[in-house]
Amino acid sequence: MGADKFLRGFGIKITKARIEIFNILENSSSSVDAENIFRICKEKKIKIDFSTVYRTLDLFECKGIIEKFDLGNSKYSYILKKDEHKHLLQCKLCHKEIEIECPMQQVEELIRNKTGFSSIEHELKIEGICEECKSNKIKK
Repeated sequence: MGADKFLRGFGIKITKARIEIFNILENSSSSVDAENIFRICKEKKIKIDFSTVYRTLDLFECKGIIEKFDLGNSKYSYILKKDEHKHLLQCKLCHKEIEIECPMQQVEELIRNKTGFSSIEHELKIEGICEECKSNKIKK
């Protein structure tokens, strides 16, 4: 699917800058900061203001197209949202399982940006006591 059709699907008005920013994000194997997006646009001779890059990234984030990572020191990077994997939270007492979104994406992005490591994989096992078991335990 083309960038213009994809963005229209989110109700976004199509501009050359928005399509270019989307394409940069789509072709990046890791997150990209606004400065690099601006630099790439300038290298491609795209007329764009730095503020346009930020406004477009804010719009994409509000529409749920991209994920924004806080790298600290007022620095942020952005990546297209992919199919997010989930993790299971399991109660140690009744073994009820609840699916949750992966809490490790922010950590992986920080590691990538600080170390240069790519293709970071993780395994995460989370156990706890569910509200129902906790209430039953208190009543006893």
